[in-house]
This record gives sequence, structure tokens and C-alpha cells, in this order.
Amino acid sequence: MSAQNSAGIQTLLDVSSSQWSDVSIAEAQQAEREAQKIVQKAREYRTKRVRDAKAEAQKEIEEYRKQKDEEFKKFQTEHSSGNKKAEEDAGKDAESKLVEIKEAGGKAGNKIVQDLLRVVMEVKPEVPDRVTAPPAA
Repeated sequence: MSAQNSAGIQTLLDVSSSQWSDVSIAEAQQAEREAQKIVQKAREYRTKRVRDAKAEAQKEIEEYRKQKDEEFKKFQTEHSSGNKKAEEDAGKDAESKLVEIKEAGGKAGNKIVQDLLRVVMEVKPEVPDRVTAPPAA
């Protein structure tokens, strides 16, 4: 009987170990599925963080670009207004010089016209010094 008992116990152990191996395989598969889910969530989180970081960097770039554009416009306004001031001053100087020239022309204009007419009307031919007299034939 003891042989029968031991054979019966061995059968029970064989059945139990196969059940245990089925259970441990199922548990291992379940653990693997959970690990895959964790890895997938980690990948999704990393992808989301990369996307968020990229969007944040783009936003910072745009803010920096706006800031530099404003600085450039301010610089341009300050320096172009200096040029306008110089142009206005030059224009005023030119106007005052034109007025002086016109006044001088008004005062001496008649004398200049008379001198020009006299020179044109009263012709006095003179031989230039550099020209020699033609030889007598």
C-alpha cells in the first residue's frame, strides 16, 4: 500500500506542478503585459515632453524675435530722426544762402547786365600775345 500511496502522492504532485506551471506562465504573461503598458506610457510621456519642450522653445524664439524687432525699430526711429534733423538744418541753410544770393543779384544785377552788354557791343579786336605776325611776302 505504501507504494500505492506514494504513486498517488506522486500523481497529485505532478498535477499540482503542472497547475503551478500554468499559473506561473499566466502570471509571467500578465507581468509582461503590464511591463509593456508601463513602457508604452513612458514612451508616450517622453514624446509628450519632447513636443511640449519644442513648443515652449518655439514660443521663446518668437518672444525673443519680437523683442529684437522692437529694439531695432526703436534704434531706427532714434537714428532716422537725427537724419531728418540734419536734413532740415541743411534745407534751412540752403534757403538762407539762396536769399543772400538773390539779394546780391538784386543789388548788382543791373551793373552786371550793363557790363555784359558793353563787352558784347563794343568789340575791340586785339591780337593775342602768343600769336606772331605773319611773315611779309
